[in-house]
Amino acid sequence: MAKFLHSQLAPSFLLETPISYPKYLKFQESSRRLRRESFLFLDHRPCLTAGLAAKAENLLVPKSLLADEGIAYYEVSRGGDYTAHEPGQIVAYIHLDLKKRSITLIDFVNTLLQSVQNASLEIWGLELIENRSKPGLYLKDSPGQKLVSVGVLGKSYFTSFGIALNAVNHLKTFQYIHPCGGLAKDMVTVQSLGKIRDWEEERRRWVGAFLFHFDRLIYFLTK
Repeated sequence: MAKFLHSQLAPSFLLETPISYPKYLKFQESSRRLRRESFLFLDHRPCLTAGLAAKAENLLVPKSLLADEGIAYYEVSRGGDYTAHEPGQIVAYIHLDLKKRSITLIDFVNTLLQSVQNASLEIWGLELIENRSKPGLYLKDSPGQKLVSVGVLGKSYFTSFGIALNAVNHLKTFQYIHPCGGLAKDMVTVQSLGKIRDWEEERRRWVGAFLFHFDRLIYFLTK
């Protein structure tokens, strides 16, 4: 079941059960073809995805072993290296027509990251920073620890994919890769940091805060 959320930019949905990765791939392709904007907030069943910059040495096991462990594997057209998806993440997929809105891809990515930072500070008191040599968002108090993975696609001036924030997921799927060239042991979750009290409520509030900040930042970009 999906919950409709308020955004001034586009229809926004919070999905309550994990979505298969192929189902999302079809959705984002259709969205681009139709120039249909939306925000999706969801999580996935365990899988690994290889982005356009994926290096073979960052996959640590044969693909056949992944299948034996019940972990799906996909090669996709987003930016970045390998990452993992698990139930319990907040995955935010943003489908926005950059051409219609006269927004550059760089400004879009900066807006995306700033909105994640603002929402995470507001809901959990977590200060997140960028690392220019490694994609994603890291803890300000412990810059080696990564909370958020980032990978977007801006094909035909229309965005897809987005971010994955580790919230209450178990992180076990990351052991099979060097996530975005880093180490699996560097990944952390909001839960492991002792910040989760009521997951369902905090998930809803985080998504609401993200949409508020994203809408506001886009407004100032296009004003």
